Amino acid sequence: MESGCPRMGAESAVSRARIGPSTPTSSPVTPAVRLSGVTKTFGSHTAVQDLSIEVPRGALYGFIGPNGSGKTTTIRMILHILAPDEGRIEVLGQQGTRAANDRVGYLPEERGLYKKMTVRRLLTYYASLKGMGGRAAKREMDAWLERFELTDWIDKKTEALSKGMSQKVQFIATVISKPELIILDEPFSGLDPVNLEVLRKAILDLNASGSTVIFSTHDMTVAEQMCDQLFMIFRGKKVLDGTLEEIQAQYGQDTLRVRTDGGVRALEEIDGVEQVLDLGRVQEVRFAGDPQDLLRALCERTRVHHFEEARPTLHDIFIRIAGPDARADLQAGPGTREALLR
Repeated sequence: MESGCPRMGAESAVSRARIGPSTPTSSPVTPAVRLSGVTKTFGSHTAVQDLSIEVPRGALYGFIGPNGSGKTTTIRMILHILAPDEGRIEVLGQQGTRAANDRVGYLPEERGLYKKMTVRRLLTYYASLKGMGGRAAKREMDAWLERFELTDWIDKKTEALSKGMSQKVQFIATVISKPELIILDEPFSGLDPVNLEVLRKAILDLNASGSTVIFSTHDMTVAEQMCDQLFMIFRGKKVLDGTLEEIQAQYGQDTLRVRTDGGVRALEEIDGVEQVLDLGRVQEVRFAGDPQDLLRALCERTRVHHFEEARPTLHDIFIRIAGPDARADLQAGPGTREALLR
């Protein structure tokens, strides 16, 4: 609400429109990926602990989590690059084998191309690794290069490509064989807004055509807009898994966003205020009680420009779980994690 203090409506949160395709129906046979009780350690460090997830066939499934949380380790175990110490992993209905990898496309976080190879030779080589014939490879290569406006670069060495061009070529190498499962580790890292949008549309089109897509990202807005389901790993453990709506529902309706002249100080020592996240001009408040009580208390202290009851965004939830305050609470002892996830 804008300045003044009229009564807040019961429904002040605006529903978010998702850009991605509608949620697909899970396969009645097997999910695309299933992890059951998976643990991976490196020396004394536990990178992934007792992790169980299922990725439905046809889903666009987002992996989120802070750096070092276990995302890349999990992806490498799915690809059989690393073996779990405990637990079971099934990929496209197969367990404990790399046989499914011919049906999987993988874009690693670490970018790299063979610098002395031409774009044509590189893409033909990657297609052959997946058992793709020359004619089929040429057809797919030509279509993707045209889509990404790289046709004129087909006989240029990859060392001559710009960073954005190189990332597009590596993406083509990942999907040229029409894999059933596409795994993208930070696919948007380092891209300018134009190239990010080009790649985003390509991913959505691949998913709409039937490919299951798993991608990790630090961009919570992109994850919200694109993903059917989201999984968050923190310190090697699963802390979130579900649709955006399901995840938001886990946090209840206790989140309020306010903008006042008094800022964060205006919220000090108000009964019922459990947590304040200062976002600058706007504060996100967790309040135990009737939101009208908080609104009245603020109006007595300062001028209120905006007061909104809304479910938290994915960014807000991420900060609540993995931010400095959450880490301090987790270090304080058992039981605090459950409180954070209310």
